[in-house]
Amino acid sequence: MANQTQQSPEGIPAATIVIFRKSSDGGAPEILMTVRSRNMAFAGGMAVFPGGRVDDADFALARTLTSPLNIAELAHQIAAVRETIEETGLALGIAGDVDAAKAADARAMLLETGELAPVLEAFNWSLDLDQITPFARWFPKNENISRVYDTRFYLANLGTGEVEIAADQSENTRLFWVSAQGALDMAENGEIKLIFPTRRNLERLALFASYEEARAQAEAIPVKTIIPRIDDSNDQPMLRIMEDAGYPITAELLETVQRG
Repeated sequence: MANQTQQSPEGIPAATIVIFRKSSDGGAPEILMTVRSRNMAFAGGMAVFPGGRVDDADFALARTLTSPLNIAELAHQIAAVRETIEETGLALGIAGDVDAAKAADARAMLLETGELAPVLEAFNWSLDLDQITPFARWFPKNENISRVYDTRFYLANLGTGEVEIAADQSENTRLFWVSAQGALDMAENGEIKLIFPTRRNLERLALFASYEEARAQAEAIPVKTIIPRIDDSNDQPMLRIMEDAGYPITAELLETVQRG
């Protein structure tokens, strides 16, 4: 994946996508998670949602589109689409003749070129960004972590049915479907590890009985940039986020926080 974007005081721009599907037993919806390779500099070994940094080519493609969205938001949504294809093989946010075989071929081409624009042209696809709903934005610039990403989170709905997914085996080692509460339970049991933003987002996602409920809340609450802060006003320091962004739990003991 070609990229020349460098970290700046504003952070590294990144996009991640929470992909929903209905559960086979009629229970809580499932979301797609990936376990990052332990060799990755950021969040190595952690369970996260598919995504990655916004590349220069994402901004270039954004500038060619006619949209009411600003260039930065367009580029982040493009990155969410691109990273989803790269990391999972799922073509979301795409309009056109899409099937499993074409998605697999598109993924192979994308992994080779690192750019979405030639893939869209080759398969006669176009972007359908109405399939993607802005959900959150996290920028942990005050935390002591190796790389600071300014990450925009999006929601998308796969619907029903089994689909083929496969980890790319470079950045990620495992893909799995699980309910939001199921992922929290896995973390509690030591089966997976979660960084602070992922845990808070899973707690928020666990509130919803369907993708539609999640999207309704996302559309009702304007996306605000969440910058966690350390609160040492009590005996035990806490890491806190704002109270009015839709999250049921807004603080965690600093000593228990998993960082990237």
